[in-house]
Amino acid sequence: MESLVVPVLILLAVVAGVIIAYRAARGRKAADGGAQSGPARPAQELARTAGEKLSEGEHRRLYAMIAQGQAMAAIRLYQEVTGEGLRASRDAVGALAAHPQPYRHQEPVEAAEEDDEPQRFPYRYRAIASKGDVTREVSSNMLNDEIYGRIRSLARSGDTEAAVNALTRHSDISPVQAREFIALLDD
Repeated sequence: MESLVVPVLILLAVVAGVIIAYRAARGRKAADGGAQSGPARPAQELARTAGEKLSEGEHRRLYAMIAQGQAMAAIRLYQEVTGEGLRASRDAVGALAAHPQPYRHQEPVEAAEEDDEPQRFPYRYRAIASKGDVTREVSSNMLNDEIYGRIRSLARSGDTEAAVNALTRHSDISPVQAREFIALLDD
């Protein structure tokens, strides 16, 4: 039990530090007379919307960084994942630390697009994945950089089934071949 006291105290100190930094930043914004472009949002709402922008793996990594006192790394991760600016990322991470959010599974946004036939391009796109001595290639005229990027993002975030479904939908390979290909991407 004594071995847990120090880590718990460190965690509490980090959370308190993030809360104080967030409140100080919020106070500076109020002192500026609301010079920001939009209306100020309550911290709980900011935390909720910030949490919704994260995949399950990103959510887990961000909160692990917060718990370990790596506030700057958490801000950089949030900034990289969402593409938001430094200040917005700092505020979002501060709100997430002050108002922890559970991960909420998000429904795929492109569900309506699933019913449509994939677009065929006038060229064949080649996607190659390898790990060690194993190399797999997918060549299709229904793939492009954007679609392949989404498939890679799904694979790296741990949503293997969605990545397999997207790959089989945009190529002429079987689900078994798609799983073999996706297994090479998920690192």
